[in-house]
Amino acid sequence: MLLVKLSWRNIFRNKRRTVLSGLAVGIGLASLIFINGLLVGMLNSMVSAATDSFMGQAQVHAEGFRDTFEVELAISDAGRIIKALEGEEGIRSVTPRTIAQGMLTSTADVISVAAYGIDPEREKEVSLLSHVVVEGKYLESGDKGSTKKVLIGTRAAELLDAGIGDRLVLTLAQAASGELSQEMFRVGGIFHYGIREIDTYLVFIHIDKARQMLALPGGAHEIAVRFDDLSIAGDMGLSIWERYSVGGNEFLGWPDLLPQLKAAHELSDFSTFLTSILVFGIVALTIMNTLFMSLYERMYEFGVMRAVGTRPMQMALVIVLEAVSLALISIVIGMVMGWFVNSLFGTVGIDYSGIEFAGVTLTEPIYTVLNLKQFTLYPAMIMVFSIVASLYPAIYAAKLTPSKAMRKSL
Repeated sequence: MLLVKLSWRNIFRNKRRTVLSGLAVGIGLASLIFINGLLVGMLNSMVSAATDSFMGQAQVHAEGFRDTFEVELAISDAGRIIKALEGEEGIRSVTPRTIAQGMLTSTADVISVAAYGIDPEREKEVSLLSHVVVEGKYLESGDKGSTKKVLIGTRAAELLDAGIGDRLVLTLAQAASGELSQEMFRVGGIFHYGIREIDTYLVFIHIDKARQMLALPGGAHEIAVRFDDLSIAGDMGLSIWERYSVGGNEFLGWPDLLPQLKAAHELSDFSTFLTSILVFGIVALTIMNTLFMSLYERMYEFGVMRAVGTRPMQMALVIVLEAVSLALISIVIGMVMGWFVNSLFGTVGIDYSGIEFAGVTLTEPIYTVLNLKQFTLYPAMIMVFSIVASLYPAIYAAKLTPSKAMRKSL
C-alpha cells in the first residue's frame, strides 16, 4: 500500500507532463475506439444497404440457379418452403419471386432487362422497393390492373423515353418450351435506388403475370427472407441453413450471397489489428519516455531509498505502479473521449452516400457504433502495453546502487 501511494504521488509531481502524457495515450485509445466504431458502422451500413434495398437478408434458390439464371431451375416445392419458413422462429417475413432475362421495348428503344415477378404485399415486408418509387404508384395486390403494370428504374425510363402510363412490351422465354412470350404493360411507377445497375436493368411485374408468361404456375426462382435480427442472417453456423438446403434447393445468408462483403469484414479486422499495433507502439514509447524522465528527475531520491535498504524488486515495483497509475488516467481520458466521439457520429452520421465499396453502393450515412469490446479489450491492451513498457525503466531502477544514483543526480 505504501508503494502504491508513493507511485501515485510521484506521477503528480510534474502535473503538466502527466496530463500531456495521459492525453497522448488517451487520444490513442480514443482513436482506436472511433476507428472500430466507424468500421463496424460502415460494415453494418453496407450489409443493410445490400440486404434492405432488394436482395433480402437470405435467399432460397434451386441449386445452380445463381450460376445460370435458367428459368427452368425453379425452387422445388416452393409453396411448402414458404409456409415452413413463415413458421420459423426469428423470421419476420418471406416473399417469392420469379426471375427471367428478357427484352423491354418502347417506341423509342429496346433494352435487355432482368424481369422480377413479385408479390406486392409480401415484398413490402422484405425490401424497400415500395419506398423508392418516385413517380406513379407501387404495384398493389388489390388493384385489378396491377398485373398489366410494370415498374421501371429512372435510368431505364430515360433510355426508353418512357413515362407513367406509356406502353412497353416485355419479351420473356417460357420455362418449359423456351418459346417467346410477349405482353404489353403500362408503366405504373418509376423507382430510383441510386444504384445504376438496378435503376437500368431491373423491372418488376406482378408475380401472377410473370408466372403466366413463364408457364410456371405456382413456381418461384427465389424466396427472399428477412429475419428479426440481421445478425441471425450472418450466423452461418445455425442449423436452419442445412434444413432448407435439401431436395435440390439451397438456402443462403448474406455472407454467401455477397462474399465480397464477407471479405470486407475480414479486411476490416486486419486493418483494426494493424492500427492497434501502431497505436500500442506509440503508447508504449510515450509511457517509457515519461517514466525515464521521472526517474532521472528523482535519481537522488532513488539513491536514498537504496541506501536505507529498499530492495531492488521494490524499486522496480514503484516504476511499474507509476506506469499503472498513468495508464489508468489515460484510459479514463481515452474512454470519455472515445465515447463522446462515437456517440456524436452515431447520432449525426458521416455522409458517404453514393460511395461504392466491395460491390455495394452506400445509400445512407454511416453511423458509428459503440460496443463492449471498445471499452474492455482496448483499455485492457493499453494497460498491458503500459506495464510491458515500464519493465525497461523498472529494471534500470532496480540495478541502481546508492553511489551510482547519487553521482548521477549531481
